[in-house]
Amino acid sequence: MTQTNAADDNVGVNASQVDSHAHSNKDLPLLALGAIGVVYGDIGTSPIYAFRQAMHVRPGAAESSTEILGLLSLIVWALTLTVAIKYVFFVTRADNNGEGGTLSLMALARKTFTNPPVWIMVLGVLGAAMFYGDAIITPAVSVLSAVEGLRLVAPGMERWVVPITLVIILGVFAVQRFGTAKVSIVFGPVTAIWFLTLGISGLSHIIGNPTVLLAINPLLGLEFLFTHIGIAFVVIGAIFLAVTGAEALYVDLGHFGRKPIVLAWFGLVFPCLLLNYFGQGAFVLNVGVHNVQSPFFEMQPDWALLPFVILATLATIIASQAVISGTYSLTQQAIALNMLPRMMVLHTSETQSGQVYMPQINTMLMIGVLMLVVAFGSSDALSNAYGIAVSGVMVVTLSLLLVVMWRNWKWHPAAVIAFGVVFALIDGSFFAANASKLFQGGWVPAAVAAVVSVIMWSWMSGRRRLAEKTRRDEVPLQFLVDNLSKKKPTLVPGTAVFLTSDIEGAPTALLHSLKHYKVLHEQNVILTVRTSASPRVADDEKVTIDSYNELFSRVVVTFGYMETPNIPKALALCRKLGWKFDIMSTSFFLSRRSLKPGSKPGNPLRFWQDRLFTRLAKNASDATEYFHIPTGRVVEIGTQVVL
Repeated sequence: MTQTNAADDNVGVNASQVDSHAHSNKDLPLLALGAIGVVYGDIGTSPIYAFRQAMHVRPGAAESSTEILGLLSLIVWALTLTVAIKYVFFVTRADNNGEGGTLSLMALARKTFTNPPVWIMVLGVLGAAMFYGDAIITPAVSVLSAVEGLRLVAPGMERWVVPITLVIILGVFAVQRFGTAKVSIVFGPVTAIWFLTLGISGLSHIIGNPTVLLAINPLLGLEFLFTHIGIAFVVIGAIFLAVTGAEALYVDLGHFGRKPIVLAWFGLVFPCLLLNYFGQGAFVLNVGVHNVQSPFFEMQPDWALLPFVILATLATIIASQAVISGTYSLTQQAIALNMLPRMMVLHTSETQSGQVYMPQINTMLMIGVLMLVVAFGSSDALSNAYGIAVSGVMVVTLSLLLVVMWRNWKWHPAAVIAFGVVFALIDGSFFAANASKLFQGGWVPAAVAAVVSVIMWSWMSGRRRLAEKTRRDEVPLQFLVDNLSKKKPTLVPGTAVFLTSDIEGAPTALLHSLKHYKVLHEQNVILTVRTSASPRVADDEKVTIDSYNELFSRVVVTFGYMETPNIPKALALCRKLGWKFDIMSTSFFLSRRSLKPGSKPGNPLRFWQDRLFTRLAKNASDATEYFHIPTGRVVEIGTQVVL
C-alpha cells in the first residue's frame, strides 16, 4: 500500500490553531463584552435569590447582625475561592486546543494515557449527564425568581407569576429555531447594564452602613458554621446558589478565549456581585432581619422597582439562553464522541459553525422546564432542587483537572495533592450540602442525570457489542481486495464510496452489493470517519488516502469533536492528494442495520440494555443527513443484526 498522507486519531493542531480564538488587543473589549452576556449571565442572576435563601435558613438568634455578616462572609469567600481562584486562575488554563467543558477536559485527560482508564470516561459521562440536570433547573429558577418581583410592584398580581413565567419560557424556547446570532448582539450590553445596576444598587446601601464590609473577614464565616453546626449543611447549600453558573466560565472558553473571560470577571462581574451582596446585607442590617423577605427587590426605591423587575427578567432570559445553547453544544460533542445516538443538528448561522439548534433537545428541555415551574410554583421551592447537578459537575471537573495537572502540566504530585485536598474539601462540602436536599427537590436534577447516564452508557456499551459482533462475522478487507484483483467482476463507470466504522473489515454494504448486483465500480473507496480527541482538525491533516490497487483505496476522514461532519466537503480536500473527487459521478453505499434484541434473557441487565440500545438506534437521525451526503447520491443496503 502506498501512503499518500498521514493522520491519526489524536491528530495534532498547528500553532495557529492552538488558540483559534486568539485576537488582537483591539478586539479584547468587544470579546469581554460578549463574555459578560454569554458567560456570566447565569451567575449574574444569583443575587436575586442566593442571599435571600441563605438568610432564611438562619435560626433567628438575638445577635442577628453577627449572623448576617457571617453569611455574607461565606458568600464572599465562596465566590473568591471557587470562581476567582479555582475556575478563573486554574480551570480556564486546562483548555483542549482552545476549547473547554467537561467533555473537552475528559478528552484532554484521556490523551495523557496510552490506554486511558475507564474511570476517566465514567467521569466524563457523569459530568455531561449532570449538566443536563442543571439545564432544566436554570431557566425555571432564574425566570421565576425575576418575575416574582411583580409581587412587590403589584401584590394583586401574585397569582399571575407562574402563568407569566410559563409564557416567557415558551417564548424563549420557541425562538431557538431562528438562532441566537442577532439576539446575542444585545446580550453583552444588557448584561453589562445589569451588572452596573447591581453594583450601584449595592453601593448606595453600603455607604449608609459601611460596617457591612467587615464580612470580608473569613473568620466570621467560619465562626458562623462552627456556632451553627446543626444547620451548617443547609447554610452551605444556600451559599452555593451564589456560585452557580461558575461552570460557564469553562464551558464557553472556546467562544471567547481566556483573556476576555478573565478581564470581564475582574473588571466588572466580580466587583459588582460583591457590591450587591454587601448592599443587600447593609439593607437587612438597617431595616431589621425580620422585616425583610426578598432583600434584592425590597432594597430598591419604589420608583425603580418596576424597571428593576423588567431588567431582572431580561437578565434571566439571557442566562436561560446561555444554558440552552450550551446544552446544544454539549449534545453535539457527545454525538461526535459516540456517547449519544445521532440527532438532527441545524446550523443557524452562515458564519459561526458553533451556533446550532437541535429540535429534539429543545423540545425535551422545554417540557422539563415547564413541568418544573408548574410543579414547584416558586423560586423558594425550586432552589432546593438547584445545586446538586452543578456541584456534581464541579466535583467531576476537579477530578479531571487533577489528572491534567499531574500528567499534562507535570505538576509535582505533592502540589497536585495539596490543591486537590483544599478544593475537594470545598467542592465536596457543596455537593454533600446539596445532596442533603435530595428529598426536598434535589431528586429532580439527580433523576435527569441518572437517566442521561444510563442512556449514554447503554449507547456506548451497545455500540461496542455491535462492533464486536460485526467484526466476528465480517470478511477481512485485505483478503477481499486481493481476491477481487485476481478475479474481477464486471466493472461499471464511476466511483463507489462505502462507509464503514471498522478500518480492517470489508464494509457490509460492499459485500451485499457484490452479492446482489455482482458488479464493481471502476473506483472503490472504503471510507472511515473518525473523531479526534482534539476539538478541530486542520484541513491539511483531515484526510488520509491509502491505495490498495487500481480498484480500491482507503480514505480516513478525521473530524474534531466540535466540528460538523460534512463528508462531501472533506472529500473535496482529496483533490490536493491526487483524487479528483466529483460528487456527480460518485455513489455512497451505506449499510442500514436493523437491530433485533437477543431472545436470551440470561443476564437481566444486558437484556434491558439491548432493548434500550435498539430503541435508541431506531430513533437516531439518518446517517445521510448527519454526514450531509446528498440523498440523490446514496444507496442504502439493509441488514439485520441480532444482538
